[in-house]
Amino acid sequence: MTVAARLAPQPWMTATESRAVIAALAAGGADARFVGGCVRDAWLGRPVKDIDIATHAEPERVMELLAAAGIRAIPTGIAHGTVTALAGGKPYEITTLRRDVETFGRHARVEFTDDWIEDAARRDLTMNALSCTPDGLVHDPFGGLADMAAGRVRFVGDARRRIEEDVLRLLRFFRFHAHYGRGEPDAEALAACVALAPRLPSLSGERVRGELFRLLTAPGAASIWRLMIDRGVMAHLLPLAAATDRLERLARLEHDLEIAPDPTRRLAAVLEADRAGALAVAETLRLSNSERDRLAALVEPPASLAVSDDPVKRRQALYRIGDADLYRDLMLMAAVAGVGAGVGPLDLTLLRAALATAADLPALRLPVAGRDLLALGLGRGPEVGRLLKAVEAWWIAEDFRPGREDCLAHARREMAALPSGVAQAPPSVPAGP
Repeated sequence: MTVAARLAPQPWMTATESRAVIAALAAGGADARFVGGCVRDAWLGRPVKDIDIATHAEPERVMELLAAAGIRAIPTGIAHGTVTALAGGKPYEITTLRRDVETFGRHARVEFTDDWIEDAARRDLTMNALSCTPDGLVHDPFGGLADMAAGRVRFVGDARRRIEEDVLRLLRFFRFHAHYGRGEPDAEALAACVALAPRLPSLSGERVRGELFRLLTAPGAASIWRLMIDRGVMAHLLPLAAATDRLERLARLEHDLEIAPDPTRRLAAVLEADRAGALAVAETLRLSNSERDRLAALVEPPASLAVSDDPVKRRQALYRIGDADLYRDLMLMAAVAGVGAGVGPLDLTLLRAALATAADLPALRLPVAGRDLLALGLGRGPEVGRLLKAVEAWWIAEDFRPGREDCLAHARREMAALPSGVAQAPPSVPAGP
């Protein structure tokens, strides 16, 4: 039996764009409701990201009604009943009510229906099976409201059957428990996940990455990751990702320092791997090139890198790394690992000072370049590079304080000390920076 409740008016529900989309559908007699995550998160008082709408009108009719109202309609998945409306630049995904005729893992053969409960029965979790009328009446056919109140993440219907329809739901269960769950996971769901975990390698790396990255940013990421390891789930996915203590310490540091959780950084913390292992994980998860490079850098940082109480050493480390975000992440990883004498994960004052150093990066730029040495009269060739490195080493040793003229003066001193056989060109006006 469907339970109904009332959702207080939400800004995204009453927005001009939302009202325009709903009015366009209603003008043609199409019943429409908000569905899925927007209803769930609004009920829980969480930020709403995407706004999804369901209707009994078939997709071609939805396209017609939107066009008649002057709203752009994009047939993003029209074969499966989905049209995207662009109202005021905001996307609204509108899907015709469906029922599954046959499932094929990720995909299914569907038929359109006018039955809201049949459509809700296709959802994976009870908290995702909610729908809400434009005036705020929430329909809850499978007990999602009670489950959310209890912090219980539960599948719609038989857990094993739902996972067999799409194995990605196994990872979604753990991800949703990390974000919304409290206490022990639902026993039936957990048992089904453990039993079907050997099927995880059949999923594409992109889909796995999407779920794991969302899980890693959750407040309960470390405890759920540990549960996945203890129950043998992670062995079928990322067997090298077992350092849950480090993940827990990193999450605590991020919270204490008010740093937003980052999935690549957290993945690096939980990996027990060298650079080669990180690259293999990146390939498995189909990470982007930038994510791959960052992960590899974080799992195998420079051996000399530590959270130092010496501001000069901190600036030197920042200059060598050359990337303020990577420097910050390496400092966090060093603190989590307890690198350096007396440095531990709870030395927040020292760590804050180290992180503040990242703001110095724009000023840590060598004021001269090779063309300046040529302008001083140094002949072209390998000596330009060697002399530039000598100037740079002096500038670093002077704690990056010398300006352009001081660096040029030091370059002249170095040139004066060069052997007489080194080719030099006639000096010219020094080039600009």
